[in-house]
Amino acid sequence: MRKNIKLTALAATASALALGLTACGSSSDPSSSKADGGKTDASKPLVIAASPSPHADILNFVKDKLAAKEGLKLEVKEFTDYVLPNTATEQGQVDGNYFQHKPYLDDFNKKNGTHIVPVANVHLEPLGLYSKKVKAIGDIKPGQTIAVPNDTTNEGRALQLLASNNLITLKEGVGTGAKLSDITDKKGLEFKELEAATVPRALGDVDAAIINGNYALEAKLAPAKDALVLEKAEGNPYANFLAVKAGNEKDPRIEKLAKLLSSDEVKKFIEEKYQGSVIPAVGAPTAS
Repeated sequence: MRKNIKLTALAATASALALGLTACGSSSDPSSSKADGGKTDASKPLVIAASPSPHADILNFVKDKLAAKEGLKLEVKEFTDYVLPNTATEQGQVDGNYFQHKPYLDDFNKKNGTHIVPVANVHLEPLGLYSKKVKAIGDIKPGQTIAVPNDTTNEGRALQLLASNNLITLKEGVGTGAKLSDITDKKGLEFKELEAATVPRALGDVDAAIINGNYALEAKLAPAKDALVLEKAEGNPYANFLAVKAGNEKDPRIEKLAKLLSSDEVKKFIEEKYQGSVIPAVGAPTAS
């Protein structure tokens, strides 16, 4: 009888120990953790992925001039494409990114199963049509070739710009998702689809090209002066914003950065540095 009591006690102890270990293990179970891996250490540097210009330039202004006052340690990682900033954010290699607009993000999340969400609008970059061979949009003639970005949202945006300036005609109702196959009248023009980042390098090989604002700046083009035609800013849905993986929106470091990016100091920096080629996103559509 005494032996049975001892065995029962030992079994109970072992069971309790196993339960305790299971409970401890569950707290580190990835499926039960927050998107940011648990409580964020607000003293850690905030690492943001960004296109070099104007995004990294704006972030570096915040880093050098404003972040210390808010107790924010900011690190900027530059990327020259439109894919890696989102995958790095999704995988936790960076804390967030700043390079894209909402139509692009929606398309990216849908195609890649990612969970990136916008936090705060910062600026607009009007898409532009550029050329080294013609001096005015009216000089573009049948038989000439125009390069356009090949990603879904920017190609649709480019085609809408061409349609609004009577260079092509599109099917009714195609919106920003327009594709080359949606052109009902090319008016004799040819089109070359290229990755957005490579379009500026091809400018000398085509008659004209649609170039994203940030890549135009990197190529030393001044959109407000050099573009044959630019998108209108009013009602433009393409505000570029700070973004994070879903669940990290309330990271106190992200909240501090969002506040700084919306500040009067940043607005003034954008206006003075870019002279209309980049426009503060005041009054732009919300990023949510």
